[in-house]
Amino acid sequence: MLMLGLCLALVSPVHAQQVQSPPVDANPAIPVATGVGADGIRTEETVIVIGEQPGPGLWLVRKGGHDLWILGTLNPLPAKMQWQSKQVEDVIANAQEVIRPPSVQLGVKVGFFKSLTLLPSLLGVRKNPDDKTLEQVVSPQSYARWKALKTRYIGSDRGIEKWRPMFAALELYNDAMKKSGLENGKSVWPTINRAIEAHHPSVTMVKEEIVVTDPKPLVKEFKRTTLDDLACFDNTMTQIETDLDAMRLRANAWATGDMAALQALPPPYQWEACSSAITEAGIGKRLGFGDAQKKVGAKWMAAAEAALDKNAVTFATLDMKDMLGPNGYLAKLKAKGYMVLAPDE
Repeated sequence: MLMLGLCLALVSPVHAQQVQSPPVDANPAIPVATGVGADGIRTEETVIVIGEQPGPGLWLVRKGGHDLWILGTLNPLPAKMQWQSKQVEDVIANAQEVIRPPSVQLGVKVGFFKSLTLLPSLLGVRKNPDDKTLEQVVSPQSYARWKALKTRYIGSDRGIEKWRPMFAALELYNDAMKKSGLENGKSVWPTINRAIEAHHPSVTMVKEEIVVTDPKPLVKEFKRTTLDDLACFDNTMTQIETDLDAMRLRANAWATGDMAALQALPPPYQWEACSSAITEAGIGKRLGFGDAQKKVGAKWMAAAEAALDKNAVTFATLDMKDMLGPNGYLAKLKAKGYMVLAPDE
């Protein structure tokens, strides 16, 4: 049943591998291999931090005597980092409310026995229609790049050759992160949840749910639909070919709280092409993914403003790509007249 959430998962890819945290007195960093491989792909040497790290400082949005503290999150992060933030714990200890980041969720409302009848139709949902291979659906130039990157990061897996370009790109991306000392989807929430359990602020969920009562026709339609995901495939490979070192630098800057370095680096990869392959497809439009994303953004703004009206202290988290920039949440709050202060201010 979780496969029906694939559309939303692709908007913000998450790798679920559990990584054991190193001891606190571990070496502060580990090197990443350098050199040029036989495939011509260069991996620059960058030191990846490990062990306990403080993370970045918090942004502050203020209205009179009411404060909203926001932690900007980032993907990927150092795989062997253990995030410990005294500032976050102190803020939550004094907060009346914690606001969760905005999310669009796909809810499937069927009974258990009916869900069992869906299992056969879910098999092969990642595969190309008509059993085509990647070599048949992407350009020769793209496939040559894919072969080199696959050899380096995935290996000889033949089954992936029949996957849709978007799914293949996502698998390649996650494997490239692992081999670069990074983890996509490393969560800050275990630490935040411990602080919530200790101090009991109210927790506000900001979500927009798309409810599906009869998923079987949608699954069948998705399996026979050709997605416009070639741009997603090419863009993701370009990211792996050109931006791995910048990803390591961004991850280190976030982990160590180096805000100057974090903001000086180019922004992380945006997944618009992959997201659009789903949201702009016929099935995505019919389910209303695009509208749901707009609605949940408005809901988060409303929750933030309500918190600034009633709470002395509120804590929230936002993905940095959604928080910063001319169209980010901080810019929108500042345009409404709230005082917005960066961590180093």
